[in-house]
Amino acid sequence: MINKDFFLALEDLERTKGIKKSVFIEALETALAIAYKKHTGTSKAIEVKLVPERNTIKVFAYQKVVETVEDKDAEISLEDARLLNKKYKVGDFVSEEINSKDIDRIPAQTAKQVVLQKLREIESELAFSELSQKEDELITCVVRRIDGNNVYVELNKQIEAVLMPQDQAPNDKYIIGKSTKVYVKKIKAGQRGPQVMVSRTVPGFVKRLFEIEVPEIANGLIEVKAIVREAGYRTKMAVYCEDSSIDAVGACVGNRGMRVNAIVSELGGEKIDIIPWCPDVLEFIARSLSPAKVVMVQVNDDDHVAKVVVMDDMLSLAIGKDGQNARLAARLTGWKIDVKPYSSLMQEAEEAEDEEETAAEASETAGASDAEDGGEPLADSVFDEDLGELE
Repeated sequence: MINKDFFLALEDLERTKGIKKSVFIEALETALAIAYKKHTGTSKAIEVKLVPERNTIKVFAYQKVVETVEDKDAEISLEDARLLNKKYKVGDFVSEEINSKDIDRIPAQTAKQVVLQKLREIESELAFSELSQKEDELITCVVRRIDGNNVYVELNKQIEAVLMPQDQAPNDKYIIGKSTKVYVKKIKAGQRGPQVMVSRTVPGFVKRLFEIEVPEIANGLIEVKAIVREAGYRTKMAVYCEDSSIDAVGACVGNRGMRVNAIVSELGGEKIDIIPWCPDVLEFIARSLSPAKVVMVQVNDDDHVAKVVVMDDMLSLAIGKDGQNARLAARLTGWKIDVKPYSSLMQEAEEAEDEEETAAEASETAGASDAEDGGEPLADSVFDEDLGELE
């Protein structure tokens, strides 16, 4: 006999947690069957059935029908089975309800432990199912604790994630109890529940922020063709819209910069270059070095290298601090970019012109020398030799 309050508690869980009572009953039946076998030492197959309507437990023992019996507890001969029912055949199981008094001796604590364990499993499964749909998405969470360089955030009541140092931007500030946004990189099942990998440094984090601030990106009207980032310092994003009447860059920036400024604020002042994507490689490479203005682009398709020329006063801007602007432009376009100042181009042109002039002068000098030393006198010499031979 089971206390009526036990089943009432299961009904309460069904109302508050949305978990069917039958799920707990099934788990408890399995646990009680294992406990019964361990308590009695029987080798028979045991099945326990809970009857909520009567607050009772029924226990059934099963024996497998075999030709030759080797285990009297677990097996029954075909001949004996057919004495009970002629329809039995080898491989069937013969059931028998047995006295459940032994199961009453199993501590009630077992039932409580089973229910709590099952509750944890189900809540973990539900949390994992819910979070699995959030992969590659932004989640607003709460900072719960900071341990050394690791920041632990609570995604929901059951799931906690950790922001590793490499997933924290240099400009980020974390305060316990305060909310923050994180990008869900990956979710995988673990022995202690879902393991969630989150970040604030990946390019996808910035892309999702733009989807929140810019409806045209969220609804697919404007497409983010490429995005690269060095977290805390600079992001470059190439955008495109098939509708020529829509200014893709302007939509991302927003009226008086309201949209992009909201994102810059979330990123702690990180610079963002929004570039209009172009199918023309030369033009796209030139745009990628924004905010620098490009004079000329030459590409070597075989080596996938682009030579970019900028005015001298734009050189440092094009390259960026520690080469950052040029490095991000290369990642954005997929081309290796070699930035040169305009003066060096002019110098190369002058040197090439000087070389051509020198070569031309040398050619003229050589021609004149040939005329003096190897022209008519040479012919005369040959003529004289010929005359000599004739004499």
